[in-house]
Amino acid sequence: MSAQNSKGIQTLLDAEREAQKIVQKAREYRTKRVKDARSEAQKEIEEYRKQKDEEFKKYEKEHSSGNKKAEEDATRDAEEKVQEIKKAGGKAGDKVIEDLLKAVTEIQLEVPDRIVAPKDS
Repeated sequence: MSAQNSKGIQTLLDAEREAQKIVQKAREYRTKRVKDARSEAQKEIEEYRKQKDEEFKKYEKEHSSGNKKAEEDATRDAEEKVQEIKKAGGKAGDKVIEDLLKAVTEIQLEVPDRIVAPKDS
């Protein structure tokens, strides 16, 4: 009976070792699948990021060209206005300087109407 018990115990130990091997393989497989899933997700994230970057660059390119045109138009208009002002200043500049000097050097004293002159008592 002892040999039969020994053989039964040995069979149980072999079954336990086999179960441990199966569990270990399952853990390794699960770990591998998790790593694969992470790397696959990272690739998808990178592809999505690249796609969105390209979309943004395309959008930016389409919309910034309008800004450049508006900026060029504004610069051209400003230059035209500056030229007009310079031209007007060149024509009337001497007259303006003369009028300013005249206003500063020729003082005319005048009592405002709202101030009442003091009465002599």
